[in-house]
Amino acid sequence: MANVSIKFNGKEFLLSCDDGQEEHLEELLIQINQKFNELKNNLGNLGENKLLLITAVKVMDEYFETKKKVEQQKIEIRELSNKFRELKNLVYDYRDQKEEEIKELNDRHVDLKSDIENNQKSYEKLIDQAADEISNFVNKANSDNLS
Repeated sequence: MANVSIKFNGKEFLLSCDDGQEEHLEELLIQINQKFNELKNNLGNLGENKLLLITAVKVMDEYFETKKKVEQQKIEIRELSNKFRELKNLVYDYRDQKEEEIKELNDRHVDLKSDIENNQKSYEKLIDQAADEISNFVNKANSDNLS
């Protein structure tokens, strides 16, 4: 245990704290001393006990106000976290939907390409047949003209 000598309201006090906590204790006492002196200046000298009580009430009021703000911030963070999760789910759903659309488009592209190739083969076959028929017609016409 460490001992810290502090001065409060013109009096010396020796306080104990855990080793390594001396600086923190001194900082706390500086804050309490400032509050005490501020109240003493504003309210006058009401007596040390009453000023200490009012100082303690003010410090507790600030503590509870800070605690409320922290709780409110926790609620807001929780709400934001929930909204973030919802947004994240929407993004993943959107991504999955777009991937499905892309897959469908790729499938349609493959089908269309296959249809084009089949149509091309059919047209080539039709052209070959038409060319053969025209050639046969021309040959027959030439044969008929020669005879």
